[in-house]
Formats: sequence, C-alpha cells, structure tokens
Amino acid sequence: MHPTIKLKRAYEAPDKTDGIRILVDRLWPRGVKKEEAHIDEWAKDIAPSTELRESYHDAPGSWPEFEKKYKAELKHNEAVEVFIEKYQQEKLLTLIYAKKDEEHNNALVLKEYLEHAFTHRFH
Repeated sequence: MHPTIKLKRAYEAPDKTDGIRILVDRLWPRGVKKEEAHIDEWAKDIAPSTELRESYHDAPGSWPEFEKKYKAELKHNEAVEVFIEKYQQEKLLTLIYAKKDEEHNNALVLKEYLEHAFTHRFH
C-alpha cells in the first residue's frame, strides 16, 4: 500500500478530505497565516533548491529544463528517502504549493516522482 497524493494551492481552504497536508515550497506562501494553513509538515528539504527556483522564476519558459533538473535533485536528495519512509503507510497526502500556475509547478513534479517511488519501491 502507498498513499494517494493530491495537490492543492496554499490559498485554497483546508478540507478534512485533504489527509496529511504537506507544504512543499522552500518559502512560506505570502499572505497565508500559519494557524489557518493547517500544514502538518513543511517539507522544505524536498522543495527545489533556491538556485533552481530562482533560475526558473527568471526564465519561466524553461519548464522542461526545470522538470529535468528538479527530478535530478530529488534523485540525489536523502530527504526524499526519509519522506518516503515516513509516509509510505499513509492513505492520503496533499502536497501544498503556492504557485499560481497549476500546470507548471514543483508540486506536480514532486507528485509524479513520489508516486513512481512509492509504487516501484514497495511492489
């Protein structure tokens, strides 16, 4: 068994169907109060590096390159192993992110990476 992973913007209201809410950005979302966010874990260590985030922010048209570089970071990031061990038995995780673009954000890449890791590691 491995968790179902959902995505949700930090600016959307928390819901009891979110399961464990994990913020996956390195920076806290602007204008979101910590007590209202209902974040169970702030997983800064598995967010894109500051360098990668800034380079993508400066050149937003480079989405394929961002995806490739972020997956490479995840592959060599020990915090990802710790995360997978910690959450492998959970039913539902919701990855929380701040970016407005719902089709091009780090949470999408992380979700895909984690789903693959959970599926292939434990089956």
